[in-house]
Amino acid sequence: MTRLWRILLLIVAGFNTLSALAGGIGLMTPGAIGMADWWLEGTGFTYPMAGVILLIVVGGTQGLAFVLLLLRRPWGYLANAVAGFGMVLWIYVEVALLPVYSFLHTLYLTTGIAQLALTFACLGILSRTVGTSAAGEGR
Repeated sequence: MTRLWRILLLIVAGFNTLSALAGGIGLMTPGAIGMADWWLEGTGFTYPMAGVILLIVVGGTQGLAFVLLLLRRPWGYLANAVAGFGMVLWIYVEVALLPVYSFLHTLYLTTGIAQLALTFACLGILSRTVGTSAAGEGR
């Protein structure tokens, strides 16, 4: 079952990576995404600034998590937990700051939570047996 969780985690991390890269580039390209300027009034952000953060911070952590997991590196699961939490945090801040709501907020909040849950499943943290540790020992 861990193999299935790992494959699903790779899919989610890959999707998040590509989405963050495309979104970051789109935000840095004037008029590419078609978002209204007034949405950012009073936030202290500009679309290019948000694009750089999305591209480098969110896309970078997602990309690193994807590559480390793909190469089966020891830090792959930790990187995916950090990237999943980063995605959830990014969406939380975005929803808190913007005066509008998009289905993309729900989509990317869901992928961030899924990334965390799949990481936990791969590590055996989400065990089906109550009272049993990931190592299979009772309490």
